[in-house]
Amino acid sequence: MSSRRWVLPALLATALTASLAPQAVAHDNDRGHAGTRTVGYYTQWSGYDRNFLVKNLVTNGTAPRLTHLNYAFGFLDESGRCVSSDPWADYQRPFGAEQSVSGRADVAGQPLSGNLNQLKQLKAKYPRLRINISLGGWSGSKYFSNAALTPESRAAHVASCLDMWLKGNLPGAEPGAAAGVFDGVDLDWEWPASEGAPGNVVRPEDRRNFTALLVEYRKQLGRLTWRTGRSYDLTAFLPADPRQVDRGFEVSRVFGLLTFGTVQGYDFHGAWDPRTNQQSALRTPAGDPAPLPFSSQVAVDHYLAEGAPKSKLVLGVPFYSRGWTGVTNANNGLFQNATGPAPATYEAGYEDYRVLKARLADFTVHRDPAAGHAWLFDGTTFWTWDDPTEMRRKGRYVADRRLGGAMIWSLDGDTADGELIRALTSGLS
Repeated sequence: MSSRRWVLPALLATALTASLAPQAVAHDNDRGHAGTRTVGYYTQWSGYDRNFLVKNLVTNGTAPRLTHLNYAFGFLDESGRCVSSDPWADYQRPFGAEQSVSGRADVAGQPLSGNLNQLKQLKAKYPRLRINISLGGWSGSKYFSNAALTPESRAAHVASCLDMWLKGNLPGAEPGAAAGVFDGVDLDWEWPASEGAPGNVVRPEDRRNFTALLVEYRKQLGRLTWRTGRSYDLTAFLPADPRQVDRGFEVSRVFGLLTFGTVQGYDFHGAWDPRTNQQSALRTPAGDPAPLPFSSQVAVDHYLAEGAPKSKLVLGVPFYSRGWTGVTNANNGLFQNATGPAPATYEAGYEDYRVLKARLADFTVHRDPAAGHAWLFDGTTFWTWDDPTEMRRKGRYVADRRLGGAMIWSLDGDTADGELIRALTSGLS
């Protein structure tokens, strides 16, 4: 799935956590959602083929419904230092007045352009919105293990990331050009001690080194807070598979160091499986033929059993679908053999909600309210289906279990009127 041994002395670790984490959580409570977070990923590439700009977060009503926005992704080089994977998108691309959050066109020679300047304008418009830089992701986690390997590599990694993203010292730009854009760091290491994308560096000691990396982040973020007077978030994206959780994370220690953690609530199944299945069910459906049960509840219950506090556990939800074609026409397409991934706009077997909604007349919608999932089927093509009905259901699940909020991958999948985030937040309230 797309998808305890090393610590500082207990007194120091406790002091670091106490001095930083409560400040970050206080910002969440200030949002007026009784501590419930709504976290959304805006991707670096959204402004290309999808033509979904930061401005669209305003026009479709998303921005005022978010407590946190994660900008994805910054990468790591082989030594573990932070780098931009697309400087043009991040801080060089000029935007015209009609594309800009502020309604003003970028001009030649200004200190900051690109998505980061648009995020800066978004913060000016919504000053209570917390914006974090996400590091890694499926394509950018290759060298996390190198970054976390030794005290020296951890210190160098954190220093480079804070210098680039929080202090805003971008290569080729004026010193501090992007200072103040980001309120913290979101670590998307996929996955410590488990294989993610082919070629990723994986070591058995990743588990303890991940905890040590968080301690180093807290230490250097504390120093930055001392200088700036600002609090900073430290969050992480975490896997749903209990086997990956156990191999890669000292859960109670990790959550003691995080402002909050987001748990993958999607990609339970996809076209890498030979049979159709759900990708984001709240509970494991009856009759699921998969050898291991995957669902949001399986993941959440495992984290809670390992010591994660409910108040810091944020459940991920998808604004996209997973699809198969060549599907046997039986059981409304569910749990049936398929010949391969369904054709799609950007990636075979993966389609944005807003794209599939425009084709909804071609399909029949099927639901399993007990398990909490839905799907589309036309007799040969099958798509998982997270529409407003399922988003409200997921929001209610988070609220009923008193979890720490919901996280969205990714915001560019929603419609022009933001119907998915409106449904999700109505369920959360």
